[in-house]
Amino acid sequence: MTDRPSTPLLDTIETPVALRALDAGRLAQVADELRAETISAVSTTGGHLGAGLGVVELTVALHYVFETPRDRLIWDVGHQAYPHKILT
Repeated sequence: MTDRPSTPLLDTIETPVALRALDAGRLAQVADELRAETISAVSTTGGHLGAGLGVVELTVALHYVFETPRDRLIWDVGHQAYPHKILT
């Protein structure tokens, strides 16, 4: 896969503060775009895809509810953190 997916909402999120400023109704779109971006990135660079895809909604929810980066997140394995790295 060489073409980046269209991620218009995700592209506006440069920090977790911007994510928290969104209406909660937009979070499903953020998760969809984050999933597409994760698939695109892993298909380009290689790596573990399943673990990252399994935590997309969790990642969005954690960053929406908690005040990251003040509140710290700890991931079980590095490839679970792919969506987190994209958001931050």
